[in-house]
Amino acid sequence: MYSAIVFLPLIGFLIAGLFGRTIGAKASEYITSGLLIVAAILSWIAFFSVGFTDAAPQHVTVLRWINSGTLDVNWMIRVDTLTVVMLVVVNTVSALVHVYSIGYMHHDPHRPRFFAYLSLFTFAMLTLVTADNLLQMFFGWEGVGLASYLLIGFWYQKPSANAAAIKAFVVNRVGDFGFALGIFGVFYLFNSIDLDTVFANAQAFVEGGHGEPVLDFLGYHLDAHGAMTALCLLLFMGAMGKSAQFLLHTWLPDAMEGPTPVSALIHAATMVTAGVFMVARLSPLFELSHTALTFVTFIGATTAFFAATVGLVQNDIKRVIAYSTCSQLGYMFVALGVGAYSVGIFHLFTHAFFKALLFLGAGSVIHAVSDEQDMRKMGGLRKHIPVTYWMMVIGTLALTGFPLTAGYFSKDAVIEAAYAGHNSFALYGFWLTVAAAALTSFYSWRLAFMTFHGKPRASVDVMKHVHESPYVMTVPLMILAAGALFAGLIFSGFFIGEGYGEFWRVSLFTSEENHVLHDMHEVPAWVKFSPLVMMIGGFLVAWHFYIRSPDTPKRLAERHEGLYKFLLNKWYFDELYDAIFVRPALWIGRQLWKKGDGATIDGFGPDGVAARVQNVTTWVVRLQTGYIYHYAFAMLIGVAALVTWSMFGGGSAQ
Repeated sequence: MYSAIVFLPLIGFLIAGLFGRTIGAKASEYITSGLLIVAAILSWIAFFSVGFTDAAPQHVTVLRWINSGTLDVNWMIRVDTLTVVMLVVVNTVSALVHVYSIGYMHHDPHRPRFFAYLSLFTFAMLTLVTADNLLQMFFGWEGVGLASYLLIGFWYQKPSANAAAIKAFVVNRVGDFGFALGIFGVFYLFNSIDLDTVFANAQAFVEGGHGEPVLDFLGYHLDAHGAMTALCLLLFMGAMGKSAQFLLHTWLPDAMEGPTPVSALIHAATMVTAGVFMVARLSPLFELSHTALTFVTFIGATTAFFAATVGLVQNDIKRVIAYSTCSQLGYMFVALGVGAYSVGIFHLFTHAFFKALLFLGAGSVIHAVSDEQDMRKMGGLRKHIPVTYWMMVIGTLALTGFPLTAGYFSKDAVIEAAYAGHNSFALYGFWLTVAAAALTSFYSWRLAFMTFHGKPRASVDVMKHVHESPYVMTVPLMILAAGALFAGLIFSGFFIGEGYGEFWRVSLFTSEENHVLHDMHEVPAWVKFSPLVMMIGGFLVAWHFYIRSPDTPKRLAERHEGLYKFLLNKWYFDELYDAIFVRPALWIGRQLWKKGDGATIDGFGPDGVAARVQNVTTWVVRLQTGYIYHYAFAMLIGVAALVTWSMFGGGSAQ
């Protein structure tokens, strides 16, 4: 069953990718979507059969892979509680995105290629989450990077899509460089990259270090504790890139250049959740480095707040949701950083439903208004597309943490865990996530009010053609809406209930000193109610700005023009990186081109010695005229010269 779950999307990719033109677009859509639906059903079966047991991890051998020296790597599927949760998330969302895309992409002539890429993306993520060793994880890690490049740049005729795809690929290579170094370091210290072997020896390695240097890195002689911290920070560097955390976040909003179903898949279930999964999977290592967990908390909290502030003023409907994703990923890393690993995975689980719902709902809006994405050109759509409207409202309620929705259980749990955490940035994480909750409520309801309420701001011609999406698009929205409403209520005990801790100990390691899952249930009442207060406050401000007094936002922006531009330009990170990295790299490249290649190499080579040789040979060739009298004349001159030399030069020599 587990091999089928992983490899059915690969089969769909091969069929649509190799034979798509032969079998046609419809067959490609139905085959890939059908295989994903089967994989999703099997994933839920695995979830209920494995997720509620505390059995040891299962290992399904697929093939022998690499055997070189002491490196012995088999391709194996690791099945435990964490694995089946990720299988449900990835395959459920991917199956719904496949079905939704049948309607959304029905005018595109390259549908077989699109569905092939979607299935490849899903297979790569499944490879990552079922990995039993770090090399297999890295294979899936790079696979989702490749698939994201192909999907973000799917409409390759658009220069902006090509630029966004390259940006995502390059920024992720920065993080992946650290991830690769971390894997090398793990193999160097443990002589293995098998997860069970590394986990079994990690604690003994740290405790038995005795302060002696075991690793030289960047000129530092690190003992066992320092080496473990260095490895965890390098591994987390990969997570920062893949999950778009602060400083390596710049690729995520630009990924909106791809088709909307791609955005839903990247932001809800696959690529951006890979970093969260990786840190949770490697919890036996991170739990041994207090410094690394503190850094994870700091980055997560900073990302949650930073992305929420930028989302306040964005006007592209998909970019608002993209920055929301970035912010919610920060929440997940805050939970991981304070040692509440199952809480972080719980928020990943619920977030997949309501974020996929919001993205696909946004796609339904874009589909209705003739591909317009600027919310300033929408408004008044509530009565025209009522199904999409109510689905978006449900997604917004879940995202903002309305009581009893999925986000209410998971996001509040993150905030409570941050308050109960004990590292030096735990309270920093608590206050920033509380502030981000207010900002999230504001920009989420701002999106809803600008898009669906008020007077229509689109042209008369656009409004005449506004229509509800077909069932093939709205039914996936309804299924995701059910998850956004009830996933938290049904599964909260499984993820954060005190009686379920043993299930998670099989796949998530917590030290004996880590009591955050217990302590988070005993936080003060004001901590428990703070997210609800922030949610209500954000809603009321958004209602005042965009329903009661629509002119207020414009006046406020004019009054605080500097702050408004600062947020609108995303804290100027793109401009900063352009000044620090891009322009110097272009200048160096131009100097090497002009002065290195042009002046030096070409000057001395093709334009120097080679050119002079060519000139000489050109003149010599001109002497070869082909006329006999020219040659006879040259011979006479030669004979005369020889006689003259013999008479004067040669005779004196004798």
